[in-house]
Amino acid sequence: MTAVGPATATIVRYHIGMLALVPAPVYEELLPEARALDPDIELQPYSEDDTVVPGAERAEVVLRWIAGKRYAGLATEEGPNVRWLHTASAGVDHVLTPAVAEKVRAGRLVFTDSGPAFAIAMGEFVLGWMLAVAHRLPQMGEQQRARTWEWVTDQEELHGQTVGVIGLGPIGRGIAERCRALGMRTLGLRRRPEPVPGVDETLTGAEGLARLLAESDWVVVAAAHTPETRSLLGAAEFARMKPTSRVVNVARGALIDEAALIDALRAGHIAGACLDVVATEPLPPDSPLWTLENVYLSPHSASWTRGLGKRQRRIFLENLARFRRGEPLANVVDVSRGY
Repeated sequence: MTAVGPATATIVRYHIGMLALVPAPVYEELLPEARALDPDIELQPYSEDDTVVPGAERAEVVLRWIAGKRYAGLATEEGPNVRWLHTASAGVDHVLTPAVAEKVRAGRLVFTDSGPAFAIAMGEFVLGWMLAVAHRLPQMGEQQRARTWEWVTDQEELHGQTVGVIGLGPIGRGIAERCRALGMRTLGLRRRPEPVPGVDETLTGAEGLARLLAESDWVVVAAAHTPETRSLLGAAEFARMKPTSRVVNVARGALIDEAALIDALRAGHIAGACLDVVATEPLPPDSPLWTLENVYLSPHSASWTRGLGKRQRRIFLENLARFRRGEPLANVVDVSRGY
C-alpha cells in the first residue's frame, strides 16, 4: 500500500476493489475501519478545492461531510459509476441538487443520510434548553454576573407538562423519548398515524397539528424542510397555542413565519421561543429576535457534541459494509418527500 496524506492527489490503494471518495478531513479516521471491514475497499480523499479527483470515474461511493459542496459533481457528472451517495447531515434539503435528485429518480443512485447520529445530541440540547428556561437559569446567570444574591422563584417543572413534537424522524423521536423520561406527556405529529416509541399519542394532518398546538406547553419543531412544511407555523398557528406555551425550533428557520413569530412574542400570544435556526443565517444584526427578552438563541449549534462525529462515521461504515455485501442500505432518503 502507498501511504499518502489526504492532501495529495495520489489515489490510495491497498487492493483493486470498490472505491469510495471521502472528504479529506475524515479520511484518516475512516481508513483503518474501512480496511477492517474489507481489504478490497479503497478510500480516496478529496477536498473542497480539488478540481480533479483521481479515480472519480470508477468510484462507486461518495461521502459528503457537513457543509461540503464538492460531492455534487463527484456523485453525478464526474462519477458515472457512483451508485451510492451518503451525507453526514440529517437534513437533506440543501444536499439534493437537481442533478443528484435526477440521478436518484432514474434509479442510478441511492441517497442516504445520518439522521440517527443526531438523536442524542439534539434530544439532550432541546431538553437542556427546556429545563434552563423552565427553571429560569438564564436569570440566575444574569444575577451571577451582576453579583446579585436573590431568590429566583416561580420556576416551572417539566414533569406533567405536555410537549408536542412536530416531525418524528430520528431527531424528533430522540427529543420525545427524553422528555417522556422526565414525566412529560408527549404528542407527536407525522404523516402516518402509526405509534412511535416514546410518544404517547401520534397525530396527523391539519387537525392533528391544531390539537398539538392547543394542548402543548412546548412545541418542538423537528420536521424536515420541504415545500409542505415551509411556514408551517404562522399567525394562525401561534394563535392556537396557549399564552404560557413556548416554541423550540431545531429544524430549519423556514418552517416558521418569522415575522408572525415576532408579532406573537411581542403580543404575548405565546410565552417564548428557543431558536437554534432562523430564516436568515447568520441572524442579521437588526433582527428583533436579538433583543426580545422571551427569545433564546443558539447559532445552529444544537448538534455539535464530541460524540456526534463518531456516530456519523459509524453510520457510514455500517452502510459501507452493507453496500459491499449487496444488502439494502439504512437511512435511505425518499427524494419525492425530501427526507
